[in-house]
Amino acid sequence: MQKSKYNAAVYVRLSKEDGDLDGVKAESNSISNQKSLIMNFLKDKNDIEVVSTFEDDGYSGSNFDRPAFQDMMDEVKEGRINCIVVKDLSRFGREYIDSGRYIERLFPALGVRFIAINDGYDSADTSDQSSEIVIPFKNLMNDAYCRDISVKIRSHLEVKRQNGEYVGSFCPYGYRKDKDNHSVIVPDDFAAHVVRDIFAWIKEGRSLDTISRKLNEQGVPSPMEYKNGNGQRFRTSFKTHEQTRWYPVAVRRIATNPVYMGVLIQGRYTTPNHKIKQTVLKDSDKWAVVPNNHKPIVSERDFMVVQKALSMDTRTDPKHDGVYMLSGFAVCADCGNSMTRRVIRANGRCYSYYVCSSNKKKKGCCSPHRIREDALLERVTSVLKEMIGTLLDADEIVKSAGEERNHRYDMDVCMERIKENEDEINRYNKLLVEVFEDYREGVVDRDDFRIIKESFEEKKKLAEKAILVLQDEMQNISDRINTDDSWLDAFRENKNISELNRAILIELVQRVMVHEDGGIEVVLDCEDRYQEIIERAEKIISASEEERRVV
Repeated sequence: MQKSKYNAAVYVRLSKEDGDLDGVKAESNSISNQKSLIMNFLKDKNDIEVVSTFEDDGYSGSNFDRPAFQDMMDEVKEGRINCIVVKDLSRFGREYIDSGRYIERLFPALGVRFIAINDGYDSADTSDQSSEIVIPFKNLMNDAYCRDISVKIRSHLEVKRQNGEYVGSFCPYGYRKDKDNHSVIVPDDFAAHVVRDIFAWIKEGRSLDTISRKLNEQGVPSPMEYKNGNGQRFRTSFKTHEQTRWYPVAVRRIATNPVYMGVLIQGRYTTPNHKIKQTVLKDSDKWAVVPNNHKPIVSERDFMVVQKALSMDTRTDPKHDGVYMLSGFAVCADCGNSMTRRVIRANGRCYSYYVCSSNKKKKGCCSPHRIREDALLERVTSVLKEMIGTLLDADEIVKSAGEERNHRYDMDVCMERIKENEDEINRYNKLLVEVFEDYREGVVDRDDFRIIKESFEEKKKLAEKAILVLQDEMQNISDRINTDDSWLDAFRENKNISELNRAILIELVQRVMVHEDGGIEVVLDCEDRYQEIIERAEKIISASEEERRVV
């Protein structure tokens, strides 16, 4: 019996892309088919003995970072294998440069025989020189095929993203894929309840550290543990312990994700091409953003309130596991710096008060504006209650005035603003004539004239654009397009406010300005709209009184 000369490794590979091809091609490339074809080819090759079989199922041929391939190369380097047999060159790899390096340089240097059956290539057959020339061209065609497939897949996924179809492998925490349509995400009852709790706790004024600790104490599985518990093979670089816990960064990640208000954002990361797997962040204008795409877990209003809360001072109140009531709200009315909470103890009692931070940091920079915390809270509650009452009364006056009167008021306001912009344009036209006369008489040189002229023309363009916007607004008024007054809901819900809490402050207030004499000003989060309704109500009352006098 002839002694075997070659210890051979059978190498087979099937990528995910191959599974997307037509049925005949996919079956032809299947792992079992590749093995069967190779074994049939080798059954009468007495000089080749198969000692190992290596399978890479689900790995792309665009690179050689494949586990089974690397294991095979380890055995080659250790001298246990000196022959590699594949179905064809595309199964070996579709990367032109590295495929050529292995076949034409590395394998000959290591004394490894390489056989690609369907391509009719056998490195031990030196009689057929033509195959040596054809191999680089076939590798180049395989590389081009891989590039073409990559472009098609990227294009297909981008279309799906723009259409609002979910293309990710794992859903955001709080959602799961719909059983009937995996391109649609729907709320997951258990996780969605946790998400709502997180948003509610932030609105109440609890810190991220307090929330993460509370979730751990309640035994709520972290997002990773929850996915793994549901049978999803989820991996993340954030895991640092055997069992992942809730941390403030995970709570913040959930609280700032627009997906929970129904906005689907995909395609934020990409790779330079099909050969480089390192991801890079794309410019935000190239993301696929689809609003109102799926059922939200929290309302848009709650989401925006939480973003506001997270952007503010969130130092923890050690007694209540939450932030101080006025942290981030109280500011000095004179210098604009924040007011700092201080505590003094006297006769066994604690007294809390606020003082201007610039006075605290640098004595004499600003007067202290000292005010006791309880007195400040009482005044804020009283002023806010009065402002809510005034706003809702003004809203009732506006509504009772009727659509026709409000229509006339809106049209008059637009006309006034258009006239102001037209006057601005006429003023700059006159200034242009004057500066031209100065230029002609030599008072202004050419460069100065050009700079002044460009500045005036730019301001004219801004005024002209403003007129176009106002004209569109007048058309909307004529078409009776109703404006959204849902922002008033938060004020209506708190019209009978008796005790202040941080959730109310976050939802309604922008800042509380403290004066040296102890007086305060409450600036609402929607101050412009507030002033607009008050002004409208005053003009309606004034117009009604004028009508009565005429009658």
